[in-house]
Amino acid sequence: MRTIIKGPEPASLTAHRKNPHSDYDNYEAKAELRHTLVNEQRGLCCYCMGRINSAVKGMKIEHWRSQTEFRDEQLNYGNLLAACLGGEGQPRHQQHCDTRKGEREIEWNPADPVHHIETRIRYGIDGSIHGDDTKFDEQLNDVLNLNRPILRNNRKFLLDAILSWWKHEKARIRGPVPRNRFVREKERRVPSEGQLRPYCQVTIWWLDQRLNRMAA
Repeated sequence: MRTIIKGPEPASLTAHRKNPHSDYDNYEAKAELRHTLVNEQRGLCCYCMGRINSAVKGMKIEHWRSQTEFRDEQLNYGNLLAACLGGEGQPRHQQHCDTRKGEREIEWNPADPVHHIETRIRYGIDGSIHGDDTKFDEQLNDVLNLNRPILRNNRKFLLDAILSWWKHEKARIRGPVPRNRFVREKERRVPSEGQLRPYCQVTIWWLDQRLNRMAA
C-alpha cells in the first residue's frame, strides 16, 4: 500500500448528497467517480498496487468502511477508494483486495493521512508484505490476501531490480553509493504526475530504508 492523497470529490457526488433519500445505490454518476478515484490513485489499486483503469471492468469502487455497517459513510468521499477486481469470480483463496475483503474491516485506511499507512508496512526479501502489529498483519494476509503468490512475486521482481541497481552502482563507482544518488533514484521512480508503475511502493520502501540508515 501507499499513501493516497485525496483531492476534490466529483461535483456530482456533492450534489447527490444534497438530494433527499440519497444513497450510494441511487448515485448515477459512478463513471465520473471511477475516473476521479483512478486518477487520484495514479492508476494503482488502493491495496495491492496493481494496475487499474476507470472502465467498469477495470476496477471496483471500494468502501473502506462497509456500506452495511456504516450507512452514513457510503457517500463520504474520504471513505471511497479505487480497488482492482481482485480475482472476482475465482475461488476464495485466489481472491484479494476488495473482492476478498467484502464487508470485513481493516485497521488502517491508506487514504487517511492520520493513519500514516506507509509507516505501518514492511516487505520481506521474498516480496512478502507485513504489518507493524499482529492485528494488521493478520488483516493483510486473511482479509486482503496480499501475500497471494502472484502478488508476492510481482513485488519480489521489483525488489530484485532495485537490489540489482544498487549492486551495479556500487561496482560502477567502486565504493558506497552516495545519498544523493538514492534520492535521485527515488525521484525518478515516483514522477510528480501521471500513472505510477504497479507495485512501485515496494521500491520506494527499500530506498527509504537505505536513506534512513544513512541519516542515522
